[in-house]
Amino acid sequence: MRPDPTGRRSALAALLVLGAAVAVVVAVTTPWDPLGVDVPGGRAPVGPDGDFTAAEVARADAYRGAVRPPSWLSLGAGLLTALVLGLTPLGGRLVAAAARPLGGGRRARLLAGGAGVVVVTRLASLPFDARAEQVAMRAGLSTRDWPGWLLDVGRGLALDLVLLLLALGALQAMARRWPRRWWAPAAGAGAALVVAVSFAYPLVVEPLYNRFTPLPEGRLRSDLLALAERDGVPVADVLVADASRRTSTLNAYVSGFGATKRIVVYDTLLERAPPEQVESVVAHELGHAEEQDVLHGTLVGALGVAAGVCALALALGSPRLLRRAGASGAGDPRSTALALAVVAVLTTAAGPVQLLVSRQVEERADLHALELTRDPLSLAELQRRLALTSRSDLTPHPLVEALFASHPSAPERIARARDWARATTLPGRGPAVPPPGPLAPGG
Repeated sequence: MRPDPTGRRSALAALLVLGAAVAVVVAVTTPWDPLGVDVPGGRAPVGPDGDFTAAEVARADAYRGAVRPPSWLSLGAGLLTALVLGLTPLGGRLVAAAARPLGGGRRARLLAGGAGVVVVTRLASLPFDARAEQVAMRAGLSTRDWPGWLLDVGRGLALDLVLLLLALGALQAMARRWPRRWWAPAAGAGAALVVAVSFAYPLVVEPLYNRFTPLPEGRLRSDLLALAERDGVPVADVLVADASRRTSTLNAYVSGFGATKRIVVYDTLLERAPPEQVESVVAHELGHAEEQDVLHGTLVGALGVAAGVCALALALGSPRLLRRAGASGAGDPRSTALALAVVAVLTTAAGPVQLLVSRQVEERADLHALELTRDPLSLAELQRRLALTSRSDLTPHPLVEALFASHPSAPERIARARDWARATTLPGRGPAVPPPGPLAPGG
């Protein structure tokens, strides 16, 4: 099947429109300055000095220095393998070889061949992921043993395979049914898949990794439910996740939509943080729910995936790329490796933008927590505790932050809490100047 230039031009036009729509939505809806007010005396400087000791900074730097190289290598190995398989005949040969024991037919090439490409790509990065896990184990951040880690890797790979093979099967079927305009229904189906996965994740995926039990009746449970009610966020339950089976890090989150919405607290957080800091974490997560960040991210993601499908159509309609891959068109199972290579490039390129938006959204959630709890000191102490527990990077390089950081650094979050305290007046108390400690101005 020869590529259709008219179809490619239509896909390009759709890509430009959808890409512009994504850019406008992100630019308009991202909270670029969540604080949004002037701070008396100017905003606090960002840095670990005064909030973390030199020994704590050195400890974090040592851990990050050990875990960062395998993280970079894992990212590079996965991307390079995807490109080699997608831009050379090796991908097509792998598809044919994997399908041969099953008869070599179209369905076998889709299922076995697609699985083969995904598995080989994953195996290329696995040794570096194992090295990063070893560093985390030695630092006490990962509490899994090696069988437990491999089980989690297997679960993640199985989930990826199901989603990717469903998507590839639908794409190739549409390309055979509508050779000139397959990208249009595929873009709609891709967007719908993003929405479906987002809604199903709390009910289907989360239970694969953790067991959840109701938080026992008591003051903390009552306080968390009251916090949600005061915030106008209805939640069905407060659950405890047995995260200590995998990690020593502290966290909580609000998941689900509508009647399935619940507060989930890590057992590690309950064990190691005082109640007021647990409330601060939950207040932050309620901020995400109040702003409907998950729903917003899902819809923007759906729009982005639709644009990505149009970009994929351009690649799968390129005679030069198809010749390199040894495929005849988008409906040919031999194009599987090329399609996955394009997806790898697109997700890698979109990553820094997604992380930039995420950091701004997280800052807004911090400020929401401050408005809800009116307790800047607890939030600052919480950020210090989280940073030390996770050995977070306290002096992140801008490039590392752009490529890996979904949250602002702990010093930045403490500085923003300090700014909020200096810019806010609490009823009956005058300016919200905190007592000496992590939030003390200049301290």
